[in-house]
Amino acid sequence: MRDSKTKAMAGPRPVVLSGPSGAGKSTLLKKLIKEYDSVFGFSVSHTTRNPRPGEENGKDYHYVTREVMQAGIDNGDFIENAEFSGNMYGTSKAAVQDVQAKNLICILDIDMQGVRNIKGTNLNPIYISIQPPSIEILEKRLRDRKTESEESLQKRLHAAKVEMEFSKEPGAFDVIIVNDSLEDAYGQLKNALLEEINKVKKISMSS
Repeated sequence: MRDSKTKAMAGPRPVVLSGPSGAGKSTLLKKLIKEYDSVFGFSVSHTTRNPRPGEENGKDYHYVTREVMQAGIDNGDFIENAEFSGNMYGTSKAAVQDVQAKNLICILDIDMQGVRNIKGTNLNPIYISIQPPSIEILEKRLRDRKTESEESLQKRLHAAKVEMEFSKEPGAFDVIIVNDSLEDAYGQLKNALLEEINKVKKISMSS
C-alpha cells in the first residue's frame, strides 16, 4: 500500500492558488492555462448539491450524498471541505492524485480555510497568494464589476482584509504576488511555477 501512495504523490507538485475575490486570480489562471494547456489540470471537486442542467458527474463535480461525503471527510479522504448555502463542497486527495497521475500540475483554487486545511496534509503543494495592490483598489475593481449588492460587496471586502492579513503570516505562502499590473503578475506567477512546468514538459517529451 505504501508504494502506491508514495508513487501517487510523486507526480508534479500541486499548486494552491489563493487570494481575495477581485484580486485577479481567475484572469491569471486563464492566461496560464492558455499558454500551457497540456501542463495543468484541475481536480474535480465533490459536492452534495444536485447537478445543474448540462453538468456531468465526474467532469463538473463528483455528485454524492451528504452521508457519503461526511464519511469521506471523517475518514480523512478530503484535503479541504466547506459548506455553502446548505451544500457541502470539497477536494478529495484522490481527485488531486488523478491529475498528478496524468503527469499534470494540479491547480487548487481555494480559500484561506482550505489553505489551512492543506497545511495538515502530506500534499506538499506550492502555495501562491494573489493579492490586490490595496484594499482601496480592490474595492474599486469590485464596484466596477457592478455585480454585487452593497452588502455582498462589504462582505467580500471584509473577507479580503482577513485574507490579506493571513498572507502576511510567516510561512503561510511560498510566493505572494501583488497584482498591480497583469503582465507583471503573470510573469511572477510563471516564474514561480517554471521548475514544475519544465518537469512536466520533460516527462511528456520523453514518454
